[in-house]
Amino acid sequence: MQVRGLLCMILVLLTIIGCTKPDSPRALEEGNAVYYWRTELRLDSTERAFLQQYHINKVYCRYFDVVMNDGDSEPKPNATITFSDTLPDSIEIIPTVYITEDCMHQKHPDLAEKIVKRIRQMNETNDIKHVSEIQIDCDYTSKSRKIYYDFLEEVGGKWRSGMRNAILSTTIRLHQLAMEVPPVDYGALMIYNTGDPRKWEERNPILDYRDVYPYLKKLDQYDLPMAAAYPVFQWVRDIHGVRVEHTVEAEEILRVKSAMEKERKNLKHAIITYHLDKDNINRYKPETYEEIYRH
Repeated sequence: MQVRGLLCMILVLLTIIGCTKPDSPRALEEGNAVYYWRTELRLDSTERAFLQQYHINKVYCRYFDVVMNDGDSEPKPNATITFSDTLPDSIEIIPTVYITEDCMHQKHPDLAEKIVKRIRQMNETNDIKHVSEIQIDCDYTSKSRKIYYDFLEEVGGKWRSGMRNAILSTTIRLHQLAMEVPPVDYGALMIYNTGDPRKWEERNPILDYRDVYPYLKKLDQYDLPMAAAYPVFQWVRDIHGVRVEHTVEAEEILRVKSAMEKERKNLKHAIITYHLDKDNINRYKPETYEEIYRH
């Protein structure tokens, strides 16, 4: 009876462990983060104060883009960042690479190795130390998903080679929640650019609850740890000679955040805003940022 009781207890424990949500605090570190999406790393006093005030512990810093130029058969780096400044020592930098979707229409056998090598060279050249995580950003589709996931496998293998506790993450768009999960440690769920830019007169193309609503039920079914990224930027366009400014009201951001966390409570553990910039900081009241970063 004692042996049988012990076996039953073990089975119960295994069941509990197996049912634990993938993005529990143990799987994805709790904290506040920002994206940095400019071509020069240089912080002013407002931006430095923001990092301190909201206890930012990660900066997802875009290192370069990877694009297919006209006439090229292979992807090429573009818009590489220059480092004129440094981040506070308490903040972890996450090198982030944006890859255009057309790069994933066919396999490029040495692309993963080239990207990892370039990131490491940039870290060494700019004396950026203790980098354990990188992120790949791509708006992949059902057409490019398989090639992209194979590519991520290669990137993960190259990045983790010879490193302990190395992490690979990728961005997740709302429409990608209907696909299989990518082979990464976690995803950054991009809760912006949710609408059709051509229908800007009907809905805000950056963020509108009505565009998010259809995806809410998919959140809890998506078996991958996730952080949540919210927009604080402004999009200025010229439409038929008229300047059009797209800005999301604070109430809309917080309404969407509340709805997302109601469906998947653990989304509140790791919060990112896009992106760090003085104008974006001044666009919203401190109370709004406090609510966005509330865990």
